[in-house]
Order: sequence, then C-alpha cells, then structure tokens
Amino acid sequence: MNATWSRFNITSIVLGFAFLYLPIVLLIVFSFNESKLVTVWGGFSTKWYVSLFHNQGLMDAAWVTVRVGVISATVATVLGTLAALTLTRYTRFRGRMLFSGMVFAPLVMPEVITGLSLLLLFVAIGMDRGLMTVTLAHITLTMCFVAVVVQSRLVTFDRSLEEAAMDLGAPPVKTFFQITLPVIMPAIVSGWMLAFTLSLDDLVIASFTSGPGATTLPMKIYSQVRLGVTPEINAACTILIAIVAVGVIAASVVNKRREVQRQLDEQAAQRG
Repeated sequence: MNATWSRFNITSIVLGFAFLYLPIVLLIVFSFNESKLVTVWGGFSTKWYVSLFHNQGLMDAAWVTVRVGVISATVATVLGTLAALTLTRYTRFRGRMLFSGMVFAPLVMPEVITGLSLLLLFVAIGMDRGLMTVTLAHITLTMCFVAVVVQSRLVTFDRSLEEAAMDLGAPPVKTFFQITLPVIMPAIVSGWMLAFTLSLDDLVIASFTSGPGATTLPMKIYSQVRLGVTPEINAACTILIAIVAVGVIAASVVNKRREVQRQLDEQAAQRG
C-alpha cells in the first residue's frame, strides 16, 4: 500500500511540475529555433536574439519596464518596511485597523479593480498617464508584499538586542541602523526582489495606467502575441526568465551566506 501511494505521489509530482514548467522549457528551446515558425523546429540558431536587440520597439519597452521596476521596487521597499515597522512596533494607535487594511488591501483586491481605481484617481486629479502613473501604480501594488515579508521577520526579531544597544547609550536611530536593519536586511532584499518581479510581470494594472511613451514589455508582448507569436517574443521571454532566475538565485545565495556568517558569529561569541 505504501509503495502504491508512493508511486502515485511521485507520478502526481512529476505531472504537476511538467504542467508548470514544460511550457517554459518549450519556450526557451524554440527561442533558439532557426525557423520563423515557432511550432516547427528548423535547427539551432541565435539569430532571433540578435534580431531582438535590433527591434527598437521591444528594446524601448524593455527599458521602460526596467526603469519602472527598479524605481517602484525601491520606493515600495522603503514604504513597506516603514509600514511593517509601524504595525509591529506600535500595536495600539488610533486608526491602526484602517491603516492595516489600506496597506494589505492590494493583496486581496483583483488587479482589474485596482487598475481601474487608479485610472479614475489619475483622471480625477488631472495627472497625465505615462511613466509616472505606471510607477505609482506599481508602488501601490507591490508595497503590501514587501510589508508582509518584512513584518514576518520583525515578528520573530529579538528585541533584547535593541534594548542592550540602547542600554549602552546608543540612540534609537543609531540602534535601528546598526542593530535592527542588518538583522532584517535579508527580508528587505527579498521584499525588493519580489516587488521587482511583480513589476516586471504586471500587465493588467499597467494597461490601465500607462500612456504614450510608457508601454511596458508585457504590454508590448501581449499586443504582438495577438497578431501571432514570433521567435523574437520567445527570445525576450527567455531573457526575462533568465534575469528573474539569476536574481532569485543571487538573493538566495546572499541570504544563505548571511545566515552562515550569523551562525559563525554566534558560535564565536559563545566560545568567547
């Protein structure tokens, strides 16, 4: 019975991973296809990557996407970290429930509603849609995710470290930057990576809030896919997958090294 269930579980896992990742593998493989037909293999070639970098429309959209992603992820990380600190350290203040609901509302709000609401807001205040409106929309979308990641780390944070530093004469600001911030930095980095990835991936909200000269890469790819998939789109998607994968691996390696270094420091302190 155990062997039967074991085979069933293994088969289910294999089929599940195949369903999730086989399309991505096929996309990557066909990005090196010699033929212009994306469903017919014509031999190995990298010409579509060369063609991609000569496609001015896709390159402009990629540059817009990177700028929006970096700016929105950075601002969202700062605001999300401050929101997490407020919700963790100040458990009782007037309007805390409302503040918490406003911070985490985008987590459960459908992106269509969020995009439409932001569009109506920008129209009401007379702000022209463009790079700024897309950036503000992505900050609104990703800030809550950063707050969740950082708050989960602050909940398990040992406050006695801060108390010891302040007992030794360190002011609160110095204590935060020298004690608290280094400890929660892995969560902050993870939050930034998550915000950047969500910004790269967003299509719905950007479609509502973008304007002339602010076409993101997902919007550009979607508009071209409706006319037919081309090998250039496969190449662009492959590069995006590689960027996200490298970023995730780099963040994991950095966090692992920090954790190992922290354990070594704790062992050295115990021996001393």
